Amino acid sequence: MLFFCYNDRDRLDRKEEVNMSFKDFNFKTFIQEALDEIKFKEPTPVQQKLIPVVRSGRDLVGESKTGSGKTHTFLLPIFEKLNPKSGDVQVVITAPSRELATQIYQATKQIAKHSETEIRVVNYVGGTDKQRQIEKLKVAQPHIVIGTPGRIYDLVKSGDLAIHKAHTFVVDEADMTMDMGFLDTVDKIAASLPKEVQILVFSATIPQKLQPFLKKYLTNPVMEQIKTSTVIADTIDNWLVSTKGRNKNEQILEMLKGMQPYLAMIFVNTKERADDLHSYLVSNGLKVAKIHGGIPPRERKRIMNQVKKLDFEYIVATDLAARGIDIEGVSHVINDAIPQDLSFFVHRVGRTGRNGLSGTAITLYQPSDDSDIRELEKMGITFEPKVYKDGEFQDTYDRDRRANREKAYQKLDTEMIGLVKKKKKKICTLQELAELTGEDLDSVKMKIEYLENNGYLVKTKRSEISRCQSQCFGCSNCVVNQEDIWIVKE
Repeated sequence: MLFFCYNDRDRLDRKEEVNMSFKDFNFKTFIQEALDEIKFKEPTPVQQKLIPVVRSGRDLVGESKTGSGKTHTFLLPIFEKLNPKSGDVQVVITAPSRELATQIYQATKQIAKHSETEIRVVNYVGGTDKQRQIEKLKVAQPHIVIGTPGRIYDLVKSGDLAIHKAHTFVVDEADMTMDMGFLDTVDKIAASLPKEVQILVFSATIPQKLQPFLKKYLTNPVMEQIKTSTVIADTIDNWLVSTKGRNKNEQILEMLKGMQPYLAMIFVNTKERADDLHSYLVSNGLKVAKIHGGIPPRERKRIMNQVKKLDFEYIVATDLAARGIDIEGVSHVINDAIPQDLSFFVHRVGRTGRNGLSGTAITLYQPSDDSDIRELEKMGITFEPKVYKDGEFQDTYDRDRRANREKAYQKLDTEMIGLVKKKKKKICTLQELAELTGEDLDSVKMKIEYLENNGYLVKTKRSEISRCQSQCFGCSNCVVNQEDIWIVKE
């Protein structure tokens, strides 16, 4: 199958991206009113590049990072093409989780309410009253169908939902759809649609296992990968904090109390760990929500409504929430541990620093995580090493400072050697060097270690005898004090 690379022909430079306005698209009046209501003025790079493609009617595979504005990328052109006077289903949108489907539904309803002619939008997800949905379908078919693949296909298979005239099919978060085992169901939905339907596939990544589906249903699609200069948004401070020798629960509690977040999400790897950490934080007086796959759908929905009302300051969540929930106002993300699937790391961190706002991501690690951290760094993720001390986060040395020493000291610190040489007898203690340079002891230690390893300094001991009261010259009651000193090697 031939994939046409749209970005090779229609690449926009940075200046154009910044200066473009949504008004340049000349959307229908009600669509522009919806954008004005939510104060959307400038499209994201993804929206700039892909909205024209969607409007053209071409099939599309859009690959972009979390939080790039994918939802409105397909919603805005869909509303432009929609005929509210028709009685048929025109658009089908699938999402792999109830939370994500609901998020898309809310964004769709926000636009639809501005239309003078009613636009019927429905959200079909598991855990809701199926019979009630069937009764409503007997009265009228919706214009836009949103939901999880299982529930949508159930209604299609029973003959209650008629999608055979739809002109647009959107598969959102396709990689997550595949990971959760829903791709076969999506395949069945696609098979129920007309051959000429426009198919839009959006995904954070395009796994190889997704290719057969794309080849089966998409016709000469535009394949657009939105490349970014950084894997993680520039608005996010990405910190690495060691847990070595610490009780992790106590460490997290201490950090949370100190940083006073607007809303913090704490990601854990298992339901059991979520339950344990949630119980510990609640017992220490924090307002903490808990979200994982073991919580019933109705309960999860109630919790999410409470989160939106800011009833909680903290959320403990598994990766279900990392991939499927968009919560506004997350100021901090804490990784209780590095995710077992490293691809989830970006999704976790991407919960904060959205829409141009600043955010902080903190990852707790132990020495055994070193290989995983290196893999993340190979992906283009950079970390700032931090330590939580005296009620604040402070800079600390890198975990592999020994390995990186040559890079850190490509230029010899001539000032340090010069200061050492000025000392009488060309010797100097660690404390004296710290005082002379005005640097902290850790920084001085690192520099000395480098100079010593490269043959500029020789470490030795200076002995001082503390005399006994008899003022003798070396009896058994005398004490010998030894202090590290460094001598400049000529």
